Amino acid sequence: MLNIQVGHSYFLSYDRKQWERGKPYPPLATIQVAALLREMGHATSLFDAMLADGVEDYQASLQPAQPDVVVIYEDNFNYLTKMCLGRMREAACQMIAEACTHGARVIVAGSDASDHPDAFLAAGADAVLIGEGIAALVELIERLDRDPQIATAQWTSGLAGVATLVDGQTQLVRLGAQPPDPRLAGRPAWDLVDIERYRAMWHERHGYFSLNMAASRGCPFRCNWCAKPIWGNHYKQRGPQDIAAEMTYLKQTFRPDHIWLADDIFGFHVDWVTEFAEHLRAADGSVPFTIQTRADLISERMANALEQAGCAEAWIGAESGSQRVLDAMTKGTKVADLITARMRLGERGIRVGFFIQLGYLGEQLADLLATRELVAQAAPDDIGVSVSYPLPGTKFYERVKAQLGAKTNWQDSDDLAMMFRGAYDSDFYRRVRDLLHEQVTLQQAKVGMEPERYRQDTAALDARWHALIACEQAHRNEDATMPPATEQGHPQALRHAATAQNR
Repeated sequence: MLNIQVGHSYFLSYDRKQWERGKPYPPLATIQVAALLREMGHATSLFDAMLADGVEDYQASLQPAQPDVVVIYEDNFNYLTKMCLGRMREAACQMIAEACTHGARVIVAGSDASDHPDAFLAAGADAVLIGEGIAALVELIERLDRDPQIATAQWTSGLAGVATLVDGQTQLVRLGAQPPDPRLAGRPAWDLVDIERYRAMWHERHGYFSLNMAASRGCPFRCNWCAKPIWGNHYKQRGPQDIAAEMTYLKQTFRPDHIWLADDIFGFHVDWVTEFAEHLRAADGSVPFTIQTRADLISERMANALEQAGCAEAWIGAESGSQRVLDAMTKGTKVADLITARMRLGERGIRVGFFIQLGYLGEQLADLLATRELVAQAAPDDIGVSVSYPLPGTKFYERVKAQLGAKTNWQDSDDLAMMFRGAYDSDFYRRVRDLLHEQVTLQQAKVGMEPERYRQDTAALDARWHALIACEQAHRNEDATMPPATEQGHPQALRHAATAQNR
């Protein structure tokens, strides 16, 4: 039996925007792995960075844990880990160094580690798992259990999908994206989490308590900008009865007021959601929950099934109000789908949020204004706005990677910096973001406002839009990166169209 410390490096305190937002969730994938290792017969402890003050808390955790091996397994369900934030990489490398100082073997897994194993090996990691890495992790732990003194070279020998250092050089045989491993289907190690600390922060900031769970891993869709370092385009869904039982367990054990279902795409099949709702009703296990989904999945039947299951909020990857941009992203949805989905969900009392992405290749002023019109017409309850972010392994990244300089990652989630030559500079997109948020806030406040006050506030907001549009040329990149003509049409014609619109 080994002493294994499982942890992750997402420190909420290192991400100002998320700290101020104050909606922390336990590291779901991390505690799934902890449960698996414990089932294998090992003494397993958890270092949960989420609410820790900083890396100094990790240093303090090592003495009582006395780990033979440290597994830094990032939470694949936390979308911020896919962005490979620079501050969290620094934290992971500091944790690796501390673990090495205490004589522990170190295994690292996560999106950033899969894309850039060299950084983690240089910090002292013995092995970096590429992708989900469960099969390799199990083998490494079994080898070490059989021979705790095994030399590192022999310990990692012959394992595909594991990066190691040999004579100072990274050695790696990549497997390609693998399907989600069925061994992670069990209940996460919730008992290792300090639930009351999470509850206290949620109640202090929001007056209610939310927990997280996931019904699936991966995403079968092929948006050309979306990160796929863990599961590629594989998608594995758990059974609806199993997920209903887990929600019932969380309800009875921890009494959350809300559940965040962290799937990239929740439900997918309407029959699955219908059965999920039926099992929840039978067990009195439903807790109001939030999901992520796609507009083209929200049929009338799906909207009904989500309502019956207790869905309170759905976030849709709208991305843009321009069909041309959606097509360039290979998103596979139509602008009309977004409006219809918002209407269907809203009619059933389900709040709707739109994820908006600014600055994609070839996007022009007319496209940005189409996104403004989408927000006005669909009137989502909330929006999240970002700029296009080049994630390694995507087609989008390959098209712009030659432009990436020293800055290849955001430092934290509020960075919102353009890292390639988009149509406009970062300041312009930040101002568009702010105006879109103001528009949603005003739309949501309309019901309780005096008509004259609403008219005045609308006119003031329109004036700010006009002022930004009037100065857009000052923010424009004349050598903006354009997408292949096969996706966007003729770049020169697009520039002429944008100029005409400006006039």
